[in-house]
Parts: sequence; C-alpha cells; structure tokens
Amino acid sequence: MTMVTEQAVAIDDPAPASLRPRRVVLKLSGEVFGGGAVGVDPDVVQGLARQIATVIRRGIQVAVVVGGGNFFRGAELQKRGMDRNRADYMGMLGTVMNALALQDFLEKEGVETRVQTAINMAQVAEPYIPLRAIRHLEKGRAVIFGAGAGMPYFSTDTVTAQRALEIHADIVLMSKNGVDGVYTADPRVDPTAQKLERATFQELLQRGLKVADQAAFSLCEENNLPMLVFGAEGDDTIVRAVSGEKIGTLITA
Repeated sequence: MTMVTEQAVAIDDPAPASLRPRRVVLKLSGEVFGGGAVGVDPDVVQGLARQIATVIRRGIQVAVVVGGGNFFRGAELQKRGMDRNRADYMGMLGTVMNALALQDFLEKEGVETRVQTAINMAQVAEPYIPLRAIRHLEKGRAVIFGAGAGMPYFSTDTVTAQRALEIHADIVLMSKNGVDGVYTADPRVDPTAQKLERATFQELLQRGLKVADQAAFSLCEENNLPMLVFGAEGDDTIVRAVSGEKIGTLITA
C-alpha cells in the first residue's frame, strides 16, 4: 500500500509517483462549501475544484465525500424538535447539492466527473456502485459521493472511511475547517495546545481528541487505512496533502 510520506515537497515539484498515493478519498465538510455561511460560495467551490483538478492531472485518482453542514445538520435539527430520521435525510439532500456544485466546477476545469449517491435520484446522479466508481477513477474521472450512507445516524466521516475501504483507496484525506491538524487540545480554547505531526488512532481515542467520529476511526484502524488530517484554508492545501509535503497530522494504526 502506497502511503503519504512526511518528506517536504514543493508544490511545483511534486513527489515521485512512488512516494505518492495512487487513489485517495477526500472528505470536504459542508462548511467549506459555504465559506462559513449558509448556501454555496461559488468562489470557494471553484478553488476546491482547481486543486482537485491539479491532483488528478498528476495521475492521482480522487474520490470525494462531501458534507452538508452548510445547509442542514440532522443532529442539530433534532435538538430543535425535528424527528432525527427526517432531519438526517434533509442533511443527505444537502450533501447532494454540494456534490452537484463541485461537479459543475470540476467539469469547468476540464475534469470529467461523476456524482454517485446512496439515495436513488437518477435524474441528477448515478447510484453508488463501488465497481463503477473504481472504473471511473481508473479512467481519470473524479467521483463525488453524495447522500452519505443513505441511512440516518451515519456521519459523513464514517461514510468517508467506508467508501475508502470499498474502493481500495490508499489514504483518507480529512479536510478540516479552522484547524490545520490534530492538537493536544482545542487550540482555539487552549493556547498551550501542541500540534501532533503523527499519531495512532488509539492514542487519539485515549486522549479523547475528537477529529472524526469513533466509527470512522475504528474502520481505519481495523483495516490499516491511514488518515491525514489537515486544514481546509488555503489555495493549495489539498495539493500539498497529496504531494507528500509535511502538512497536517498523519494518523495510522
């Protein structure tokens, strides 16, 4: 299995193919799409598409799992009295809207893109079929997974790990808002918090550091799938994460 290394590599001088992952699953939060607001910010999505296109042109296969927090969050709607099942399905529809927006901007960058959803909506997307997704990736297309797992109570973090395992990705790239890696405490609250360059899933669980949900951690740990947590902010963070540059926190089993 090819893994991201910690060797620093300049953006205009990417790492040799032997040091780069062959296939990645990138998790993008809904908050990124909205630029911190409700809805979709076209400038932000265009920037994400440009980075993903750069990575694909370097020969790396990219699948994307998108969140929907810029529209709806099922758990938060439940707190306001809404039925959790219905609220989660609303959140899934939000992820599909983000997926379609990203598809549009990726195709404007000249990258063929397919959206696959866990809920059947044939007029806008293909159904999620792992072998078909792999075939698209092998042809140089981007694949965006929408509608989460198609079931309530499953976070998009868990879906990211599950999809990565099912399409045989080499690493999960977890893009985070407002933080550039994993810290010993919340750096926005504790000024003494220190950034971790490497960690194991068990170490983070024992410390109670919540980077992704426990189900996602368990899937990655049990199947020896590494996860790189890095900041979403910046014009080149996705490219740097894939290129092998020292960025974020690498979590392994």
